[in-house]
Amino acid sequence: MAPLLTMSGITKSFPGVRALDGVDLDVEPGEVHCLLGQNGAGKSTLIKVLSGAHQPDGGEITWQGEPVRLPTPVSAMRLGIATIYQELDLVEHVSVTENVFLGHEVASRGVIRPREARARTAELLARLGHPEIDPGTLISRLSAAGAQIVSMARALSHDVRMIIMDEPSAALDPDEVDNLFRIVRDLTADGVAVVYISHRLEEIRRIGDRVSVLKDGRVAARDLPARTTPTDEVVALMTGRDTQHAFPERSARDAAGPSVLRVEGLARAGEFAPLDLEVRPGEIVGLAGLVGSGRSEILETIYGARRPSAGRVLVDDRPVRPGDIPAAVRAGIGLAPEERKSQALLMLESVTRNVSVSSLPRFSRGGWLDRVRERDRARARTRELALAPDEPERQVSTFSGGNQQKVVLARWLLRECRVLLLDEPTRGVDVGARAELYAVIRRLADSGVCVLLVSSEVPEVLGLADRVLVLREGAVVHRAPSRELDEHRVLDLVMEGGPA
Repeated sequence: MAPLLTMSGITKSFPGVRALDGVDLDVEPGEVHCLLGQNGAGKSTLIKVLSGAHQPDGGEITWQGEPVRLPTPVSAMRLGIATIYQELDLVEHVSVTENVFLGHEVASRGVIRPREARARTAELLARLGHPEIDPGTLISRLSAAGAQIVSMARALSHDVRMIIMDEPSAALDPDEVDNLFRIVRDLTADGVAVVYISHRLEEIRRIGDRVSVLKDGRVAARDLPARTTPTDEVVALMTGRDTQHAFPERSARDAAGPSVLRVEGLARAGEFAPLDLEVRPGEIVGLAGLVGSGRSEILETIYGARRPSAGRVLVDDRPVRPGDIPAAVRAGIGLAPEERKSQALLMLESVTRNVSVSSLPRFSRGGWLDRVRERDRARARTRELALAPDEPERQVSTFSGGNQQKVVLARWLLRECRVLLLDEPTRGVDVGARAELYAVIRRLADSGVCVLLVSSEVPEVLGLADRVLVLREGAVVHRAPSRELDEHRVLDLVMEGGPA
């Protein structure tokens, strides 16, 4: 079959960085072509070139056999190339219909036709298997999965021939991922090509046809069969090393001593039922469950970002004032939230300021900030976590996802927190950086920090945690040491289990 798209010898440089170095890629009609690589490998730059957001320095792009230029995203869309980014570019405070037809409104003789737009939106949502989404609903009222469906509807509102999906499953639970794959298969059955980017290698095996791997801006491998190429081979191509044993060894000793974190009857009406749990020094406790099971809400309530309707949180047997983040921080609780870019990091500030922001009074004397001491103390913490590059004054937005997460962890190291709450700690982090983060988390626990971990990836919970609480619809349905559980058992419990 003749390629729909061919990219030959694509190069792109930024000041001090050669992001793409002679990259070749071809995509056939009706295939799922998976693009893999670590953060910084060049994936984002390549898809921005393909979507018209970046202009290449060299190379050629051919579309349906004809050389083309893509000077703007609009030009790419007119050809039939749509991009759905991991961080959805939807307008939250307008309706689904207005988002779907944003920039190409349904009109006749210059007059916008809202009823026709609404009807066409409803047809697109039905095609995607979600007729229950009201075209008049504001985006801000939709779940992450619902918002992603709207992004797909917007792509299909054009005469699309190829869709680029960047980490489309990052915020989805297993049922929603299954629906996503059904949509992808329907699209490819109609001849639409899909370029699929994901850090979850098991997804590639389920949905992909061919795989291309990027490393350091170059093509490390092309035309690998998605379903049969061994995972170890893909990981080695991406990282240049074997990460077969990604999860660090657990401490030989069991966590001992009295519990540092104790939660008694903690509840939030409509979100999660009364919960009891304890975490001892050196222990990692995992919360497993689907999106919407109350996992993140539990962490945020312990941290004081939400006020409980019942129960209490204690650190070292001392109650923590409910709904009070400063009180939680003073008690020694730190949170690395799921949405680190919007909820944890000051993206336009330096590494130093992001690490020190929760500890600034320690560096103030007589109303003046000791910037040298602030930088030195922050740098000591980031060096403990092997932040790369080791540039404390560099803007945090320029770092990879894995290194941004290290900055968040360094903040709580500097604060000397006793309890660390981790919500999706490796979301959007590549396979090599994950292994580094796993080692960091285990090292923190071994140093005596209590860790309470939430992850949508069951193998991650089982690989890191010493004990696991399984949640379903806001209630704990099972508690067990991680060694007594496997992935299938946990999935059975989150789908079918009754309260335990």
